Amino acid sequence: MADKNILSLDIPTVSNCELLCIKDTSQYAPELNIDCEELLITPPGYSVPVLIKVNKTFDFCLNACSLSLQTVGCGSKQNLLTDGIYIIRYSVSPNDKVFVEYNHLRITNILTDYFQVLCDLDVNACQPDSRKQELLSEMSFIRTMIDAAVANVEYCQSSAQGMQLYNYAKQRLSKINCPSGNCGGTNPYII
Repeated sequence: MADKNILSLDIPTVSNCELLCIKDTSQYAPELNIDCEELLITPPGYSVPVLIKVNKTFDFCLNACSLSLQTVGCGSKQNLLTDGIYIIRYSVSPNDKVFVEYNHLRITNILTDYFQVLCDLDVNACQPDSRKQELLSEMSFIRTMIDAAVANVEYCQSSAQGMQLYNYAKQRLSKINCPSGNCGGTNPYII
């Protein structure tokens, strides 16, 4: 039998730009009491974490109101949560000794834009013309940059490099001008 708790969290990428979901995937030693469960979340651009009281085996989604990023209109409209690095720390008593901490790169907004561009490209199950093939190659490169950003932040402990890759992918995505004219930014992507 394990004589210690092994804390872990699952922080999935969700498609709802208003939510950040977190699930406790810890392995708790049955012979140990679990007290003072705390979840501390520091959103991008903030230095002070938000304290959220939890019970073990929690599984929930947080929004701008529950993260204290929105203080008005919480009952009627939720603000979007920004992409970026969320520092997420989960601990149990003694909280300074039994904890797990993650740098989580939230990519929900950029993926929403990415998928919208794919929809606007009207991809079919046939060989695309050369212009569309070049756009699809660019989209593949952008997706690789997004994945590399996540890898750098969450696995390589290189937050600065991860954010540089994220911003680069976002910049390239914003330059794509789709054939339908419904996606990308004001600067057309010229192959």
